[in-house]
Amino acid sequence: MPQVSQLFFKSATVFFLLGIIMGLQMGISGDHSAFPAHAHLNLLGWVSSAIFGTYYALNPTKATGRLPMLQFIVYTVGIVVMIPSLYFLSLGHAAMEPLVGIGSMIVLAGVLLFTVVVFSRQA
Repeated sequence: MPQVSQLFFKSATVFFLLGIIMGLQMGISGDHSAFPAHAHLNLLGWVSSAIFGTYYALNPTKATGRLPMLQFIVYTVGIVVMIPSLYFLSLGHAAMEPLVGIGSMIVLAGVLLFTVVVFSRQA
């Protein structure tokens, strides 16, 4: 399996674990105000990262070169910036809103890089 696939699967697994922990914490406490961060962590962190990893595993020629690794780094950094700031924003810390926006733009850049990989003849 290509290295970028392994990295996406490893990060997806960590994001999945964190999403489960966040969900349990909300359920135990009865405070579900952080559900937007929980949903985004599971969708962007777990599901999308696993899909990226699957794509690269099924298309190993697209997993070579610098662009797929750059896409992994950019996308993962975006999630690491966006999710914690969205979590705290959801809990009422309005000062986190600019970080949510910055993280979202970084995630968008990662998705755009993935789109370039998919539509390129070879990455």
